[in-house]
Amino acid sequence: MKFIVPRRLLLSSSAIATALWLAACASPQVVNGQLPIVFVHGNGDSAALWQTTLWRFESNGWPRERLHAINLPLPSARDDDTVAQAGRSSTTEHANFLASEVDAVLASTGAKQVALVGNSRGGNAIRNYIQNFGGADKVSHAVLGGTPNHGVLALPNLRPNGEFNGAGPFLMGLNAPKGAHGDEVTPGVRWMTIRSDNNDKFAQPEGTWLGMRGQPTNVTFEGPALKGATNVVLPARDHREVSYHPEAFAQTYAFITGKAPATTAVVAQSSVVLEGLISGIGAGGANNQPLAGASLEVFAVNPATGVRLGAALYSKTVGADGRWGPLTTDTTTRHEFVVSAPGYAILHVYRGAFPRSSKLVHFRAERVQDADKDAASVVSFVRPRAYFGLPRDRIVFDGIEPAPGIPTGVAGLAASKLKLRDTLRPVVAQFESGVVRETLVGVAWPTAHNHLTVLELQD
Repeated sequence: MKFIVPRRLLLSSSAIATALWLAACASPQVVNGQLPIVFVHGNGDSAALWQTTLWRFESNGWPRERLHAINLPLPSARDDDTVAQAGRSSTTEHANFLASEVDAVLASTGAKQVALVGNSRGGNAIRNYIQNFGGADKVSHAVLGGTPNHGVLALPNLRPNGEFNGAGPFLMGLNAPKGAHGDEVTPGVRWMTIRSDNNDKFAQPEGTWLGMRGQPTNVTFEGPALKGATNVVLPARDHREVSYHPEAFAQTYAFITGKAPATTAVVAQSSVVLEGLISGIGAGGANNQPLAGASLEVFAVNPATGVRLGAALYSKTVGADGRWGPLTTDTTTRHEFVVSAPGYAILHVYRGAFPRSSKLVHFRAERVQDADKDAASVVSFVRPRAYFGLPRDRIVFDGIEPAPGIPTGVAGLAASKLKLRDTLRPVVAQFESGVVRETLVGVAWPTAHNHLTVLELQD
């Protein structure tokens, strides 16, 4: 696997190997080399995005109880970090939540330190916690994937107090020189950043993906890199793939352990147990707060048609904690998950077979958008752990290639949506990217009866 390090921070391969080996030897409170790892999701996201990463660590022998993905209740950042905003969280609230989660993991494992792995905004919380909230002594390694460490823009007159403004006080404070070499990272912790070469929508010199087409952002492709860190580049990977792709896993695993993983594949289990959370939409948008009273039904479906194969395998109305499960299934069954709650649509989510057990099978209830109410049915094809990119990927949706709404160039959209004139028929979605090939089939349920259909990739 190829990786690139910016010239200004270039190390020889032998120096990197030595540094990794020394880091592994120096790691405290490990169990067979396996630190507790805390994973921190990005802006507006949930712990569910780390599902495949946890599977890969487990497939390399990491104990499941030493892998913890946090679920920030209000995952979206404020427009102005200094002003309270309904349904949004501040940098201080985010860091405090992470601090409490780390303390809980240390208490449950008996370890003195953890490794932290973050995607995008999650990296902001990791840096803030380590630098300003007492985390430096509790963290051995920090891995930041796609974190906008120098902002998604660096313009002092545009949202000057925004969390993602590289010219604002939050990021300027994090990036202030530290230690004898003027590093941007807090001393005492081993740091690694992972970024794209030029395919990260939030590390672009021009502001198309920020609604500023043709305007400079004052940010470069190297924006996620930090002085004092090991800075890795994964060519062609997008903003999410630099955390959730197998290549990102391999880099993270090697950085924490000092050796390459035995496999980057997900090793299947003989039996699978699924659990998760149901959340909804609040004043600040989609959130990770439990949606008490929501209901879930799970059906086995025909992989060729999406038609149900008999009665529900599982059914529950969730309580105050929003948790559902456990559901015991196998590694070949395709599933339809049906989520319903007062004030929301009846959501039909079709997913491929699960190779391993997971407690991160989370669902967010949705509503039919006003602009979609004229359709007979609405079907979405989504890729939660990455973006669709053209011409990198092949995306075929209900026979349409490429899938509607996916632009050519920088990968920046994770969903394609069809507004259909018919209903109650199979809809096929096909995805190819490198060696990854996945086909999903679901039923187009009627919008007139308040139904929505989602075909969700597993990769």
